[in-house]
Amino acid sequence: MNILLFLTPKKNVAYLYDNYSLRQALEKMEYHRYSAIPIINKKGNYIGTLTEGDILWYLKNKKNLDIITSENENIMSIERHHDNKEVSANCSLKDIMEMAINQNFVPVVDDKNIFIGIITRKKIFQYLAKNKKMAL
Repeated sequence: MNILLFLTPKKNVAYLYDNYSLRQALEKMEYHRYSAIPIINKKGNYIGTLTEGDILWYLKNKKNLDIITSENENIMSIERHHDNKEVSANCSLKDIMEMAINQNFVPVVDDKNIFIGIITRKKIFQYLAKNKKMAL
């Protein structure tokens, strides 16, 4: 099965660039109400995933940080506990499902390692509910 049927394309995904400030990341995550968001570079390569937890621990360990000074803090200085692993656009549905057990979204990259979008756990569940008999 073609996994691209499950893809939310990059143009419909909120993401951060690796040169964004902490404030920009906070504002984008707040606006979209996301607890995790992909990071890409200017070339379009997937870098990793920034989570609310990563930001929380960074703020806890940073002294005298406020919303104004957060404009000078680059998101790449935030230690990330866990990056969502990406898959290539030609991987199998089984691979995606295995990854979605531990990730709420799976970043997808093309043959040149360019970020093209995400597959959400929700879309996988919807597919399974529609096409498989599930015992409740």
